[in-house]
Amino acid sequence: MRGSGRKKLWLGVGGLGLLAGFLALLVIGTYVTAAGLAGAGGRVVGLAKGAVPTEYQALVQKWGSLCPALNPALLAAQLYQESGWRPDAKSSAQAQGIAQFIPGTWSAHGLDGDGDGDRDVWDPKDAIPSAANYDCKLASYVKDAPGSQTDNMLAAYNAGAYAVIKYGGVPPYRETKNYVSTIRKMEQSFASTKGRVDPSKRAAGAIYYAQKKLGTPYLWGGNGTPEQDGRFDCSGLTLAAYRSVGVTLPRVANDQWNSGPHPKRDELLPGDLVFFGTDLNNSRSIDHVGIYVGGGHMINAPYTGATIRFDPIDTPNYFGATRPTGDG
Repeated sequence: MRGSGRKKLWLGVGGLGLLAGFLALLVIGTYVTAAGLAGAGGRVVGLAKGAVPTEYQALVQKWGSLCPALNPALLAAQLYQESGWRPDAKSSAQAQGIAQFIPGTWSAHGLDGDGDGDRDVWDPKDAIPSAANYDCKLASYVKDAPGSQTDNMLAAYNAGAYAVIKYGGVPPYRETKNYVSTIRKMEQSFASTKGRVDPSKRAAGAIYYAQKKLGTPYLWGGNGTPEQDGRFDCSGLTLAAYRSVGVTLPRVANDQWNSGPHPKRDELLPGDLVFFGTDLNNSRSIDHVGIYVGGGHMINAPYTGATIRFDPIDTPNYFGATRPTGDG
């Protein structure tokens, strides 16, 4: 929820918001009792391993099932986009906390999610339930707008429900269109994978790029630039390899984890990104990434003093894999 001026157009619904928030608390038990996993369109949506920090998993799973327009993976993608899971995040527009509420919106729509007697925008136990509740409230406001109710809900979170109603769907604001598109694309990386994930057609090109770099010395922070003598660190190599085939990845390894769906170990295909971390339940602990080439091995830039080389992936700190989608 970026603190744009457009959002302030909808802050006049404070009274309705508090009432709806109270009513939502009365019905939350119904949603949770009904398995707590039903997402948009009745789909069952679980969270991918480690996609959500351990301390927030239960909250996201529970509150992400609050209404049909929302699901846990979508809520996770939204929170990640808003703050990168930082409960102390604060923007230049005064958006605050893990869900980036601006003060006026929080005053009208913040919930006491943990029942401790206060509504604290800096406490994820209040802010995450409040974000889900606000999402669902916005979905109800824009339910008659043409197009996807989920897309319209996200657009209303960013730009205000008034703008969605005015334009008959996602408004033509670049920020809002990018916001909706980014979260919908990231949603699949937070969802647990059911069945086989299709490979990227560009995987072979990424492997070819990495193979040409075998024997290149490792450089912390290396992006392969001429000024760095063409040297890379682990995520610099994977970023450059996929950039060579038109796929944009984030710069650091634990953000690259969210660049696509997550095949299981026995579903790995050449070109998948393979990750390693210190806490196998928390993707923010990921500290290394390589490109899977088959046969239980990867090409990777391991550490200072080593060169880009082949290494086995089956180590105690193997975290999982991502198949880049091409969406960035």
